[in-house]
Amino acid sequence: MPRFTPPDVAERLAGGLLSFPVTHFRDDLGFDESAYRNNLGWLGGFGAAGLFAAGGTGEFFSLTLGEVEQVVTAAVQEAPAGVPVIAPAGYGTATATEMARSAERADADALLLLPPYLTAATQEGLYAHVRAVCEATELGVIIYSRANAIYDDTTVARLAEDCPNLIGFKDGVGDIEKMTRVYSRVGDRLTYVGGLPTAETFALPYLEMGVTTYSSAMYNFVPEFALRFYDAVRQRDRATVYRYLDEFVLPYCDIRNRGAGYAVSIVKAGMRSIGRPAGPVRTPLTDLTAAEQQMLTELIEKVPR
Repeated sequence: MPRFTPPDVAERLAGGLLSFPVTHFRDDLGFDESAYRNNLGWLGGFGAAGLFAAGGTGEFFSLTLGEVEQVVTAAVQEAPAGVPVIAPAGYGTATATEMARSAERADADALLLLPPYLTAATQEGLYAHVRAVCEATELGVIIYSRANAIYDDTTVARLAEDCPNLIGFKDGVGDIEKMTRVYSRVGDRLTYVGGLPTAETFALPYLEMGVTTYSSAMYNFVPEFALRFYDAVRQRDRATVYRYLDEFVLPYCDIRNRGAGYAVSIVKAGMRSIGRPAGPVRTPLTDLTAAEQQMLTELIEKVPR
């Protein structure tokens, strides 16, 4: 049984920084469950508001359905008391509904519904897709607006009206007007999550649009800095936010932008830099080069206080 009701999850997520842990792999690319569990115990000591298991940073796209359930089960068992665990669902509607049932078996507290696989879709098709997933589970559902699943404000409003267990909207587009339209139409009915790669770069302007939280990939390897950054955003401490951006976040983005798919690869590189390796990324992703790894290590050593 989930530990939190959908409204409980929505409220908890809205009030703090969100953890999207990597998925640990052995050198043979199998899931390293013991290392994953150990890492969750370490991360759990820093106070994230929610744990998103096997999400984008967790290489959801590289996991089998069985592995996703294994990862989510481990996360549920290791998550600190008071921290909801959100499981992923995605691909086509039939697979997404199956993953929703899998999340319930694993006792997850909510779902993050990632974009469908490969194909483009109309707004009517996206509406039907989300509604089918919501109707397949009692868990709260957060939709991820990104790539080939960009939801219009009218579609989000329909879903919020027709799906009582729809609890959140995660934005991975970065379209200010579209985000403003969604919040203006739906208001506080949903919890809004910033979901762009390195969401810290958008955190301050998004806060003004009702987006009170975001997914922090760098929480994996500089958790204390990530929380200081989040606190500065919530306090609207512009001077500190921009100092942190200038001294760490933007140079980090410069390294991330050196290779396709590095938004995930750089996180595992960061964990190697701090002595908490999580193994390689699975193909088709590639790890950072040795030179890029060194650049990141040197940057982490100068993380601002």
